Amino acid sequence: MRKSIIWICAIGILFIPLIWIKLTPYLVLTTAGLAFGMFLFMVASGMTIIFGLMDILNLAHGALFAIGAYLGGYQILNLLNTLGWVETGSVGLSTISLLLAITMGAGGGAMVGLLLERVILRRVYGDHLKQIMITIGVLYVITELIKILWRPTAEPVLVPLAFQGSFDIFDVIVGKFRVVAIVIGLVLFVGMQLVLRKTRLGLIIRAGVENREMVQVAGYNISRIFTAVFTAGAALAGIGGTMWCIFQQQVTPEIGLDNQIFALIVVIIGGMGSVTGSFLGAIIVGLSFNYVAFLWPKLALGINILIMATILLIRPRGLMGRE
Repeated sequence: MRKSIIWICAIGILFIPLIWIKLTPYLVLTTAGLAFGMFLFMVASGMTIIFGLMDILNLAHGALFAIGAYLGGYQILNLLNTLGWVETGSVGLSTISLLLAITMGAGGGAMVGLLLERVILRRVYGDHLKQIMITIGVLYVITELIKILWRPTAEPVLVPLAFQGSFDIFDVIVGKFRVVAIVIGLVLFVGMQLVLRKTRLGLIIRAGVENREMVQVAGYNISRIFTAVFTAGAALAGIGGTMWCIFQQQVTPEIGLDNQIFALIVVIIGGMGSVTGSFLGAIIVGLSFNYVAFLWPKLALGINILIMATILLIRPRGLMGRE
C-alpha cells in the first residue's frame, strides 16, 4: 500500500505541470528531465549501494564522478577523434567510441575507488563522522589534483557524430544523446536489480549487510566482497561523469562538486540503500528541475530541496529507505 502511494505521487509530479505548460514544450521538458534523471541515477546509485550495503558515507563520490568525466569523456574521446572515430565516424564507430569512453570512465572511477576503500576508508569502518570528514577532504584533494593533471579551466568535450543533433517527432524536439542516456540508465537500473535479487552474489551481499559474521562463518570473505561493492559503486560514478560531460559538451575540475549536491538530494529522497528509491528520486529531481526551470528559473534548485525536506518530514528514511 505504501509503495503504491509513493508511485501515485511520483506519477502526479509527471502530469501536474500540464496545468501550466502546453503539450509540445511539456513533452520536450519531460524528455530532458528523464535524461537528467538518468544522469543523476548513474552517480546516485553508486552512492546509495555503498552506504546501503556497506554503511559507508562516501562524500568523495563526486571526485569519482570527475575522474570518469576526464578519463572517459575528455581523454579517450579526444584520442579516438585523432583516429577519425568521433566527429567524422560512422554510426558504428560513434557507438564504439561512446562504449570505450564509458568503459574508460568506469575503469578510472573503479581504480580510484578501490584505492580509496583499501587505503583510507577501511580504517574508519563504523565511524560515520570520520568517514564524512575524510571523504570531504579526498573530494577537494582530487579536485585540485585534476587541476594539476589537466587544466583549471573548462575543456570542450566531443560528442560522437551519430549522437549529435535531435529527433523531430511531431514538432517535439528530442536530443539524440538524451535518448541514449535514458536507455543506458534503464539498462543499469535493470542490471543492478537483477544482480542484487537474482544472483548468488546479490544474495551474499544482502546477507552480509544483515549479518556479516554469519556470511564469514559460511566461508565467504566479506571484506573482499564489500571491496568489490565499493569498486562497483565507484565505477557507476565514473559512468555518470562520462555521460554527463558528453551531454554538457565540456568538463571542469568542479564537475564533481557541482553534481555532488544533486546526488545527495537524490539519495536522501529515495532512501539510503534503496536502488529503486534512488531511481525514483532521480526521476523526481530531474523532472522537477526542468519543469520549474522553465516556469520559474530562479526556483529550479530550490524546488528539489523543498521536495527533499517535505519527504523527510513525512518519511525520515526517504521514499523507500529501510527501517
